Amino acid sequence: MVGTGTLVGDHVRVNATLVIMAAGLGSRFGGVKQLAKVGPNGEAILDFSIKDAVSAGFDRVVLIIRSEIEDDVRAHIDEQHSGITIDYVRQDDLGPAREKPWGTLHAVLSAVDAIDAPFAVINADDYYGPSSYTLAAAELAKSAPGVCANIAFQIGKTVPAVGAVTRALCEVVDGKLTAIVETEGCERLESGEFTAGGEIVSAETPASMNFWCFHPSVMTDFQESWEAFLAVSADEPKAEAFLPTVVGELMGQGKVSVDVVASPEQWMGITNPDDFETVQAAMAARD
Repeated sequence: MVGTGTLVGDHVRVNATLVIMAAGLGSRFGGVKQLAKVGPNGEAILDFSIKDAVSAGFDRVVLIIRSEIEDDVRAHIDEQHSGITIDYVRQDDLGPAREKPWGTLHAVLSAVDAIDAPFAVINADDYYGPSSYTLAAAELAKSAPGVCANIAFQIGKTVPAVGAVTRALCEVVDGKLTAIVETEGCERLESGEFTAGGEIVSAETPASMNFWCFHPSVMTDFQESWEAFLAVSADEPKAEAFLPTVVGELMGQGKVSVDVVASPEQWMGITNPDDFETVQAAMAARD
């Protein structure tokens, strides 16, 4: 960890940390998509996330980056967030060394020394909307060991106007997550209906967009899961340890339960260059 500190401002604070995963390579986008300027004042999506989290009461931000983009990220943050202290963590400081990052579980573990309170984890290049952070802050305010939360989004508010995508659909019973299923062929039909995996589904079907809420004690379980993954995958150059997969395994072992909290927001993200103009237009219209 480089630097410590707390956020400042006039908002009511909760003991909660926002952890932003911003170390990805952005190979499909063709550049450092974490810093793609989609806002009217040169903001990247992560800037809106930080501001929304601060407004919701989060009192710390931890930004997970990689060494080669650190200078660019720091310069951007300094320009956009005067008066806010950010803790920076380099994912590649946590070995083994490899050109391709080890995945989202590894990213979170790289921040272990910076996490000492309930925390939310998000992707840097995903826009989740202001009320999603209010919901997350409420979950983290009542955080307890063994209890997690997923801020889920209606599938109808995550698919593009045209074209099919893959979404992690949530199976939920009595408000509890029972499974996350990666489902291809999620799209909006001309009829206005939605399909997933070849079947018509409700527009309100919950989808996980990698917005998680955790108690810090989960890091012990994450460490054990990482060691188990590494024992069998250390020599695989493209193997990744994904956070949803590990959460599912921990659920199966009875170590955690996951509350599914429905966000009313429109989700947006940048994966391909074509996504840029859509997100840019939405940010220009943001209140």
